[in-house]
Amino acid sequence: MPRISVRLLCAFAIAASAACARSDATPAAQTNTSSGVVAAKAGAAAMTGLTDSVSTAADRGRIRGAEAAPVWLVEVSDFQCPFCKQWHDQSFAAIDKEYVQTGKVRLAYLNYPLTSIHKNAQAAAEAAMCASVQGKFWPLHESLFDTQPQWEAAENPMHTFDSLAVAAGANQAAWGQCMKSHATAALIEADRDRTSGAGVRSTPTFFIGDRKLEGAYPVDSFRVAIDAALAKARGGK
Repeated sequence: MPRISVRLLCAFAIAASAACARSDATPAAQTNTSSGVVAAKAGAAAMTGLTDSVSTAADRGRIRGAEAAPVWLVEVSDFQCPFCKQWHDQSFAAIDKEYVQTGKVRLAYLNYPLTSIHKNAQAAAEAAMCASVQGKFWPLHESLFDTQPQWEAAENPMHTFDSLAVAAGANQAAWGQCMKSHATAALIEADRDRTSGAGVRSTPTFFIGDRKLEGAYPVDSFRVAIDAALAKARGGK
């Protein structure tokens, strides 16, 4: 198992405060921090009874990586949270390239929109999940974080979201109908309920194997945590 350096321990301490928290948040009872439980390898839709075709497709579309990957990395995030954007900008691409694309890690994105402090977070989550129905979650995930400063304070962000969805390759009419009917809202609420039950109080929060990390950790910290989880999955200590 990799040893954690003093520098990385300091990074852990700093990152722990680099998170968005609900203004009315109170500590939740932590039932199980296993990413297998939170990620729900069968899918969030199946676990919550949301077995309609829209929820099933949206759920499947926000998971990436090889099915045989030995470790799950679950990202619990809010598209309007500046610290979620910070992690995305600084760490996501490297983790994706080194671990997800190489078949070592399977990544799932779960929604935790902090609507009490981020007025457009719910709409952004629905925009991404409606794109996910069409298999376009990850391109829109990328552009939502990239353009966060453009829409975070908008009175009506829908024009921006519509343009981003089309640019991501989504069918505009189908995406628009999904948004109008709030077809993915129940799945987003299921994400929030399940992650809250697992002890999530702020974003971003990550589950790597059986470990929970809270905050916008630097990429080196993730490498340490993922390598430890991989070693454990392969029979190491």
